[in-house]
Amino acid sequence: MCPRQITVLGECVADAFTQSTGARNELALRVLPGGGPANTAVALARLGTPARFLARLSGDVFGRLFRSHLEASGVDLSHAVEAAEPSTLAVAELDAQGQAAFSFHAQSTADWQWTSAELAGIDLAGTTCVHTGSLALVKDPGAGVVEDFLAAAAPRATISIDPNVRPLLVHPEVYRARLAHWCGLADVLRLSEDDLDLLLPGTPPEQACDTWHAAGARLVVITRGADGALASLDGERVRVPAVATPVVDTVGAGDSFTAGLLHHLGTRGLLGGRLTDLSLGDVEAACQFAAQVAALTCSVAGPNPPWQDQLPPLSTDDGVVRHLDSTR
Repeated sequence: MCPRQITVLGECVADAFTQSTGARNELALRVLPGGGPANTAVALARLGTPARFLARLSGDVFGRLFRSHLEASGVDLSHAVEAAEPSTLAVAELDAQGQAAFSFHAQSTADWQWTSAELAGIDLAGTTCVHTGSLALVKDPGAGVVEDFLAAAAPRATISIDPNVRPLLVHPEVYRARLAHWCGLADVLRLSEDDLDLLLPGTPPEQACDTWHAAGARLVVITRGADGALASLDGERVRVPAVATPVVDTVGAGDSFTAGLLHHLGTRGLLGGRLTDLSLGDVEAACQFAAQVAALTCSVAGPNPPWQDQLPPLSTDDGVVRHLDSTR
């Protein structure tokens, strides 16, 4: 089964990685296109899922980089807004384990300026899932517009949210205040262990899952880096191990995991509603595939998710192995 379109809404961020030049008083930056929602859209398209990206793309040098990167990966930008504001910049410094610490330059940038008019004409008739998250859901003035769009999309499509907490830009309390509302909108909630620590400090993952189920989210997946992932479907749990890989950096790994999860579910026709036909076995298989996608992302520099032909073929429940067409 060929997956139907997934619409992703959110930001593009220029990820600038610091590099020493060996000279005193000098630091070089290597700039790569990133941003959680953009990374997810790219990963979905590369895996073979038709991916439409709703973004506000600046006309500056970074915005042109974003557009080129997204289009080269097969992402549909037909409804992207040509924004007058500048692009968002994140400067990343990697530690010895490849973990990135970010500083952001995001004041009054293009990504947060959504208006109701910009999203009013979006046709969701061919969309099986709407995914969003990260700063688009919490940065004013556009955050409320994005929430209203999700509420309008919910009767037509599965809703997926990744909070992707960025405490340097928005205090975690802002996310905490909105999270129950997001769970009421979301069918899928995917977040990292770091997000959990910021949203519900000291809370065991299982208890957190139950809290978010009670608020409305049917499927909660907590990714835990080298410890794999915990998935909870209406309180039924499964743990999926991480895939061993040489780690260059972890930038974009969670976004790629989300894309792998949604791609796998979409391929089996399980998206498009409230996940009523989803079983724990389906969730486990999707998370196993997602872990492979995330591992390949970690094996290269920057948010550079794999193409479909870099992964083993997907098999369907009827035992037939199917190779999905790649947009590469």
